[in-house]
Amino acid sequence: MGREWEQHDEVEVDATPEQVWEAIASGPGIDSWFMGRTEVEPGEGGSVRTDLGGYVMESEVTAWEPLRRFAYRGDEGPDGRFVAFEFLIEGREQGGTVLRLVTNGFLPGDDWEDEYDAMLKGGAMYFATLVAYLTHFPGRTATPITVAAPMTSDARAVFDRVPAALGLAADPAVGDRVRAAPDGLPAIDGVVDFVNPDAIGIRTRDALYRFIAGFRGPMIVTHHLFAEDVDRTGTEQAWRAWLARLSA
Repeated sequence: MGREWEQHDEVEVDATPEQVWEAIASGPGIDSWFMGRTEVEPGEGGSVRTDLGGYVMESEVTAWEPLRRFAYRGDEGPDGRFVAFEFLIEGREQGGTVLRLVTNGFLPGDDWEDEYDAMLKGGAMYFATLVAYLTHFPGRTATPITVAAPMTSDARAVFDRVPAALGLAADPAVGDRVRAAPDGLPAIDGVVDFVNPDAIGIRTRDALYRFIAGFRGPMIVTHHLFAEDVDRTGTEQAWRAWLARLSA
């Protein structure tokens, strides 16, 4: 058994079609809102390769129509598992751009429900992060930071400590102010811009911070830093130490 699934998202942003295309169809653009580091080989039959720090997701480009349509599909597993993405861009005469995203795939097995729920929540967070990028940082590119917490017997408990560690209420809401000074890291002064049961997002003037519960694994931070001259290695080490303290 298993489940075929499909998710539709749509938004209108002030960014130009060119800015939207760069965000969804180039490595530096995808790095500015998605996890890991991505390389895009352009053109139909090309590839999208996302390195998550040891695990690499490989996809084939199935549609390449600059400023209009971009689609790719992940390699299919032996059990039929796959995920595919299709982005549709429509410029508006009065300005702005409509972006539509269709995500679909197949989840194998009889216990697909939990994974399906996690994928929907994760997809919602990443689409919201893409919208935040196009709304607040169009035309800029970020240094991506993706770090996992140490494995523990109760990974969920680590995520549940995040609000207190950031000076937030136990159940933060979109719009809550954030002023935190994580040890060894720049101060965070911004606003909560995304919340669901598995993720908390914070936007500052030069960053998008994302804290994710993780599915059947450790908590993850996946941040996008738009400041210049970011020391990526040093910043990842500092967030790894922050997660270790949170997990202790």
